[in-house]
Amino acid sequence: MTKKQRKARRRHLRAVFHRNANRSVVARKTWETRRERHSSTGSTIQSTNTQGGTIIAQEKLFQRKLTLQEMEQTLWGAADILRGAIRPERYGNYVLPLLFFKRLSDVYVEEYNELMKKYRSEGIARKKFHRFLIPEGCLWGDIRRQSQNVGQKLNEVLAQIAKSNPQLEGVINRVDFNKQDELPQDRLIRLVEHFSQVQLGNANVEADILGNVYEYMLKKFNEEAPQRAGEFYTPREVVRAMIGILDPEEGYEIYDPCCGSGGMLIVSHYHLANKGKDPKKLFLYGQEINVDTWSIAMMNVMLHDMEAEIHQGDTLADPKVLDGSALKKFDMVVANPMWNQDGYKQLMESDRFGRFVYGIASDSSADWGWIQHMLASLKPSGRMGIVLDQGALFRGGAEGDIRRKVLEDDLVECVVALPEKIFYNTGAPGCLIFLNKNKHKERKGKVLFIYAAKGFDKLKNMNRLRDEDVEKLLKTHKEFKDVAKYAQVVALDKIKENDYNLSVTRYVDVFDEDEPVDVAQVWQDLKKLEIERTKIDERVKAYLKELGYEQ
Repeated sequence: MTKKQRKARRRHLRAVFHRNANRSVVARKTWETRRERHSSTGSTIQSTNTQGGTIIAQEKLFQRKLTLQEMEQTLWGAADILRGAIRPERYGNYVLPLLFFKRLSDVYVEEYNELMKKYRSEGIARKKFHRFLIPEGCLWGDIRRQSQNVGQKLNEVLAQIAKSNPQLEGVINRVDFNKQDELPQDRLIRLVEHFSQVQLGNANVEADILGNVYEYMLKKFNEEAPQRAGEFYTPREVVRAMIGILDPEEGYEIYDPCCGSGGMLIVSHYHLANKGKDPKKLFLYGQEINVDTWSIAMMNVMLHDMEAEIHQGDTLADPKVLDGSALKKFDMVVANPMWNQDGYKQLMESDRFGRFVYGIASDSSADWGWIQHMLASLKPSGRMGIVLDQGALFRGGAEGDIRRKVLEDDLVECVVALPEKIFYNTGAPGCLIFLNKNKHKERKGKVLFIYAAKGFDKLKNMNRLRDEDVEKLLKTHKEFKDVAKYAQVVALDKIKENDYNLSVTRYVDVFDEDEPVDVAQVWQDLKKLEIERTKIDERVKAYLKELGYEQ
């Protein structure tokens, strides 16, 4: 390198150094300015002071409780901060753990202050009577005060919280917030400041409201990245319909073997609450194969202030909700598995739990494998509901044989055809299949077919079941009788005649009748038209003659 080139190289390096230094100063000043602004408006950051004991102070950023809509709008702004920096399908990986951490921190501070007033003991206030313990130096305010290496600090804080609360291991500390090639530090700082706008303690927001906000954010993330959404999120209108039909009661043990974000368990909880009964008397279980989705489900349940036992793993390959060495049995099983999963035939053939008594599904689709796993997980009086694509209703081969045997045992109670384009990751129409091990006497030997494919709201890119559509579906199932162009109760003998095909349109006449044709009147109309055509031809010939075109 020549002397001239070395000088040019030094000038370039000095310029780069000063530019980065200036950026660092600007980021730090921005951070400090925001802290000062919050302090000057009477908003004290949660903090710890180890000189002379621990002090935790918290003042309201808002003097009133936020409405659900206000919280949704405020927290969804977090996605705008990430937009352009990371892929939409990754938004939730960062936003949801931050929301969860903010909630834990705010509730802990709130509990601490109440315990200090009651016991006047630092030891009790810090370590006793908390659902989740927050180690010293690990509050939200400790992150806000960090002006450098924020991602690293956040990782360390979340790791310490998980260590102090084993049930949060792999839940709150799964994401790497120090991955600056994906999440630049300035975006993380903005995210922290954004969430600092709201207090999420119990005094400011009730668990059901915060849980609904979490669900709202899941839905919005799904709309941003619909192809991934179908892996863990079932539209809540579909879930409400399923849970409404199954109608759980106090004392029920409920299981979702592929629970995604936990929506079906959560809706079961609120279904009971809306009936004026105690949802704490439900016992909820689930399993989820995707580890990131499992952590979302765990946070979702906790933010709703619920208890649920949710395991991580592949349910078909390694079910983990057990009673000793056997499958645990439930009053109600509900699921929306991935449709047409392949590669499970060999596993079914060597199953150690004896689940697949009706036959081995083909290697190209595990749909009827899922149904058999769910049946094997039911108590003798249990009921189940599953979401599948409509091909499961009529495909032949191994699936057809399994479907025939299940029908011969009189387990299928209801089949519902859903509209197309209501699921995030596919436009294909799905169906609901409900099975009952203990049918009422009047329903034995029968199946109710419901054609719910015509009732929906048409949105920009997809469709959505309306409240009236869900209510009509629930009412029809409860009454279990024929409804013209909508529902038909069919005897098993009739289904047998149709080779055990469960396609809804084979049994429900959904086509509009053709209007009767008055042939005599149509003939008279044709004759009139012929006369008019003759007159027009004569006029055209006359015009041509005047113009000199007549031969």
